[in-house]
Amino acid sequence: LIDALLKLSRVGRGSLMREQVDLSAMAADVAAALSENADHVPEVRIAPGLRVEGDRALLRTLLENLLGNAFKFTRGTPGALVEVTSARDASGRVEYVVRDNGAGFDQAYADKLFQPFQRLHSQDAFAGHGIGLASVKRIVERHGGGIRAEGQPGLGATFWFTLGELIGETPEAG
Repeated sequence: LIDALLKLSRVGRGSLMREQVDLSAMAADVAAALSENADHVPEVRIAPGLRVEGDRALLRTLLENLLGNAFKFTRGTPGALVEVTSARDASGRVEYVVRDNGAGFDQAYADKLFQPFQRLHSQDAFAGHGIGLASVKRIVERHGGGIRAEGQPGLGATFWFTLGELIGETPEAG
């Protein structure tokens, strides 16, 4: 818990080291690392060509948390699937999307997801500290973006986030 709190604290401090980042390749690296240490491995689909400008270390932390949750919450789901893709919002801005078909959550409690120590599932069912999504929100906000989530119990969760300017081509979500 102390390590998680320290990590959350570090996410909000220090200067951003902006550079071009291949988010697709980074997501594949994170998924591969999670697969090596997981008791279950969902099918992972990552859209090619997702490129952003941002702080490489913070973006890796963001993906570790979002994909880590997707792996965790698809445990026990037949045909478990995790997707990383992009779409355009109503204003044409690129949103990056992390979606799974796992445990999901009650949309009525979506506002609690990004608050430290707020959990929507019991510790017995899914381990964790309730810090990961709070860290994700801070990372996204430090990059000048926003994040939102939708879920439905038993049908999975989808997280959309924006950050930095797009570099190169980003495929549209299917």
